[in-house]
Amino acid sequence: MTYSGFETFRRLALALPGTVESQSYGTPSFKVKDKLLARFHEDGVSLVLKMEFETRDFVMQMNPETYFITDHYRKYPYVLARLNDEVDWEQLKGHLIITWKSLASKKLLQRFEETNGCETETLPKNKVLD
Repeated sequence: MTYSGFETFRRLALALPGTVESQSYGTPSFKVKDKLLARFHEDGVSLVLKMEFETRDFVMQMNPETYFITDHYRKYPYVLARLNDEVDWEQLKGHLIITWKSLASKKLLQRFEETNGCETETLPKNKVLD
């Protein structure tokens, strides 16, 4: 994973109300109410993102260059995403927000709505923020 890809995702995740950075399996992770939202994978190039099985299957079929799973994740509601030059940051941000909403409290959801959503700038497709 490129350092800038890591930093881009970190900024997206931490812009969501109540999201904190932590450690999970020895890698940086992001949690909401002590529930895992996402973490960086040990392979150094991928992100592990919580995602419903149906959505996971769809994104893997539509964008296999970015989204995939290993045998370990087959029975768990997570997908791996390669944080490389091909990643569509707007799409990944959308998946992040959907997952965050499924874990956030009513109070956090209200704060999110009051700020008109994610408090980060719009990301150009396939670009990493510097």
